[in-house]
Amino acid sequence: MKLYKNPDKKDWSDLVTRPTLQKKELNEVVQSIIREVKLTGDDALLKFTQMFDSISLDELIVSEKEINEAISAIPDELKEAIGIAKQNIKMFHQSQIEVEKVVETSPGVNCWRKSVAIENVGLYIPGGSAPLFSTILMLGIPAKIAGCKEIVLCTPPNKNGAVNPAILYTANLIGIKKVYKVGGAQAIAALAYGTASIGKVNKIFGPGNQYVTKAKELVQQDGVAIDMPAGPSEVLVIADATSNPDFVAADLLSQAEHGADSQVILLSDNEAMINDALLELEIQLKDLPRKEIAKKALENSKFILFNSVEDCIAFSNEYAPEHLIFATESAENYLDLIVNAGSVFIGKYSCESAGDYASGTNHTLPTNGFAKSYSGVSVDSFIKKITFQKLTKEGIQGIGNAIELMAEAEGLFAHKNAVSLRLNSL
Repeated sequence: MKLYKNPDKKDWSDLVTRPTLQKKELNEVVQSIIREVKLTGDDALLKFTQMFDSISLDELIVSEKEINEAISAIPDELKEAIGIAKQNIKMFHQSQIEVEKVVETSPGVNCWRKSVAIENVGLYIPGGSAPLFSTILMLGIPAKIAGCKEIVLCTPPNKNGAVNPAILYTANLIGIKKVYKVGGAQAIAALAYGTASIGKVNKIFGPGNQYVTKAKELVQQDGVAIDMPAGPSEVLVIADATSNPDFVAADLLSQAEHGADSQVILLSDNEAMINDALLELEIQLKDLPRKEIAKKALENSKFILFNSVEDCIAFSNEYAPEHLIFATESAENYLDLIVNAGSVFIGKYSCESAGDYASGTNHTLPTNGFAKSYSGVSVDSFIKKITFQKLTKEGIQGIGNAIELMAEAEGLFAHKNAVSLRLNSL
């Protein structure tokens, strides 16, 4: 953990830089994995599963027997909790459906836009030391609401060659039938290009480590659509004298435990708050089962003292955090100043964990500064918009001459002729 006091703005660009692997090394490793999956398909997937997950598989697809066993293995309390989350997520995302509206731009010229589901989508669900079954709700529910015909799920197996029961239960709960035991960059390659077992999809969704994120970036360069560059998790907390240091420390650790390459940032205009949060962080860290992972993440973390809350917000906008927790009593007075963030949590009781699981908002969010230009996943992520237009005789007569003049000015006389013929026929 590093503490900075009132850093000069010229140094902000260095402070907002995320921890990363050497880019050349990362590119070379992921490119080689993608290349082999494209060449040898399932053989490559089985090879990499043995290499990275230390398990030899005979089948990549999860069987119906495994799904039924998983359903029986989940405690009723957890099933009920997942049900609550499902209900809230469905309610929030159902509200995003737009009503089709026809606009008459000129007399006799009607235009409208129709939402059409992406037919085949692939979901990547991290499943290593922290099996993120909640991500299935965040991706599968809006995919179902959008009307996607085929939803394929890939997740890495454990050392016994099985998928975490909560992942299988949740997938089954929302109606995902095809679940495959494959993770990492190789899973992204399989979804992008297809293998004998896994069909090619039209768009890939889901968070992951730097290898998964790099694989998504590389297949996107090859024309495969992705949701966003969703990499290692991150949180930025803005606190002041009114904030609760116990809550602040807990929020920082909740992200630090995701992975060693996660990052947490604390900004405050009150030095005593930073010191109190640091002390509490050390106390809470001792009791965490994933404390070694959290410790490594904290090595890349920053605590920054600014002169004002406004300066904290300005730095946050430059950082563009995946999660922004505004943990002050006066947070709502500053919301209009926030322009770059994946998801915002307002006040001392709005912990980021609520958004991760059950408030209803989506937790698949842009990281690494991409919140400056990307949104989190929504129903819109699973649909494409097709525009329609219908011109009557009155419509083509009304705008026809304007079209002719513009087409002629661009030197596109076939375009002009397509209009002129119609006008002459009238």
